[in-house]
Amino acid sequence: MTTGKIGVTTENIFPVIKKFLYSDHEIFLRELVSNAIDATQKLKTLSSFGEYKGELGEMDVRVSIDKEAGTLTVSDHGIGMDAEDIDKYINQIAFSGAEEFLQKYKDTANSIIGHFGLGFYSAFMVSKKVVIRSLSYKEGAKGVEWSCDGNPEYEMKEIDKEHRGTDIILYIDDDNKEFLEQARIDTLLKKYCRFLPVPVISGKEQEWKDGKYVDTEKDKVINATEPLWTKKPSELTDADYLKFYHELMPGQEDPMFWIHLNVDYPFTLTGILYFPKIKSNIDIQKNRIQLYCNQVYVTDQVEGVVPEFMTLMQGVIDSPDIPLNVSRSYLQADQQVKKISGYISKKVAEKLDKMFKEDRKGFEEKWDDIKIFIEYGMLTDEKFYESAKNFFLLKDTEGKYFTLEEYRTLTEANQTDKEGTLVWLYTSDPTAQYSYIKAAEEKGYTVLEMTGQLDPHVVGMLESKLDKVTFVRVDADIPDRLIRKGDSQEAGLTPLQNDIATTLFRSQIPDLEKAQFIVSFDALSGNDAPATVTQAEFMRRMKEMASMQPGMSFYGEMPDSYTLMVNTSQNVVKGIIDSATAALEKEVEPLHNEIETLNNEISAARKEAEEKKETADTSEKEKKVGELRAQEEKLISDYAATQPKVKQVIDLALLRSHLLKGEALNAFIRRSVELMEK
Repeated sequence: MTTGKIGVTTENIFPVIKKFLYSDHEIFLRELVSNAIDATQKLKTLSSFGEYKGELGEMDVRVSIDKEAGTLTVSDHGIGMDAEDIDKYINQIAFSGAEEFLQKYKDTANSIIGHFGLGFYSAFMVSKKVVIRSLSYKEGAKGVEWSCDGNPEYEMKEIDKEHRGTDIILYIDDDNKEFLEQARIDTLLKKYCRFLPVPVISGKEQEWKDGKYVDTEKDKVINATEPLWTKKPSELTDADYLKFYHELMPGQEDPMFWIHLNVDYPFTLTGILYFPKIKSNIDIQKNRIQLYCNQVYVTDQVEGVVPEFMTLMQGVIDSPDIPLNVSRSYLQADQQVKKISGYISKKVAEKLDKMFKEDRKGFEEKWDDIKIFIEYGMLTDEKFYESAKNFFLLKDTEGKYFTLEEYRTLTEANQTDKEGTLVWLYTSDPTAQYSYIKAAEEKGYTVLEMTGQLDPHVVGMLESKLDKVTFVRVDADIPDRLIRKGDSQEAGLTPLQNDIATTLFRSQIPDLEKAQFIVSFDALSGNDAPATVTQAEFMRRMKEMASMQPGMSFYGEMPDSYTLMVNTSQNVVKGIIDSATAALEKEVEPLHNEIETLNNEISAARKEAEEKKETADTSEKEKKVGELRAQEEKLISDYAATQPKVKQVIDLALLRSHLLKGEALNAFIRRSVELMEK
């Protein structure tokens, strides 16, 4: 028997392993099983080259628990080790310095293990003692046992061992007794080892007997040694892909379609990515893609490996060019990983383009479900946008689909404004904005459905990418002004009438929470509604963006700004304004004229003072204007309160915009009944 110290420059590696790797301590099982798989595969390779002429025998890896002894054992029948191998691969671990080691790799267990090849030493995260029993494949080799109880000192001695290969025996410490439970071990093996290329055996198959599950004599194989992504697409059927999907994602609906990745230059990459059916925006879940390295599970945190928009997809990616043990920051910075990400993006774009060209009808039928993937990609990946713009579809309110170029051709003649800008109208809620949609369609315009979670962002993106195209929501203005093709009609009101009518309508608008209104007048068609509520496109967009981006909270706190557009050509409105003018002119006109005279005097005084570079004192006149304005507004407001038709016109406009609620809605209903009874 020999003894010695493990060759590390740190005084004691084991407290470091315990302290810094504890949060990831379950990966010890992945590391030990992966080592066992490697040993098995190496022996198969040596045998195929004729360098090992013995019988291979059973080529599997076994994980066994002895609760009474408190041990967990990982066994293989691979190449094994002799004393020289153990001294080289186990006893010699070189670090450049303890301080640098701790500082650089304190954040993640994976980066420590991966950088220093400490896979075997992860066993000490859960063990008070570790024993290696091994017999090399080499002719005449002697069995060897190595043991260490968590200090740099180890013992190594020659033993009799009947079978080639290695047993790693972990004496589980008191804090980690969970790893002596078969269910816990099976869960970890299914997570990390379910697709390893060598059978992994753990425990026995069970059957239901006498009211409980009992072990049978049959070994329980945890893994599928030839997962679907390792096979050629030509060998597989749709049923194969669907079966594999449901093994990966139990309880999910069938995916819409999938992409089988298979490349061997300039890097090796295989995998299958599925497009799941997303029922609603709330259903979006990331981290459904599993990353493997030579069939060994690495992580489901794949933001650095696949383009961001593909984190909405599901499936597997396997690449030996991605190290087994890496930190997330490594993935995000590594140039090879970035090439892989770009390749995946390109393959997905090619698949979607092919689907569009070969079966447009089928592509359109899938569009509503796959739209969120494509939009997310276009928003976050410039190269993907360049490909996707050719198969990106716009859908109108009649359910027809158009490419961007097709829709430009369709709308150019009728929806170009006087500045030469193409105006694409859209709805964010076809039900709530129904009357606005119909009014626009009566003008011969088409209206797009932009109802998705990402559509507010997509609208802005397309405006920045497409030449002279702007999007306007269909309720942003009255139909005649959604697409301005010439100068608007004058309202036909005298200054006095405008003064009376503005206060008349503004005074009767009900108080709505976080909303403010301005009143304007326009001479539209006599067949148009007496009044319409609109919301300016820019301000509404800013508020929408604010709801999704915390940095824009300034806009989110501002009140909603609406315009009550009153149609002076409509008969009811004409009658209201004529009646109000007749009733109020005698009292209001003197006030109106005096206000106008004072305002002219104030303007003249300010101009004269400005020329002399002095400050004009107009405070008394401004105070007088305020008093006169208050008198005028009281006269008009008191009169308006006796005119139910004014309130009715306003409430109809609010009702159409889904703004009439609560007490105001109840008052509208009562008033409607009263007006019908007259």
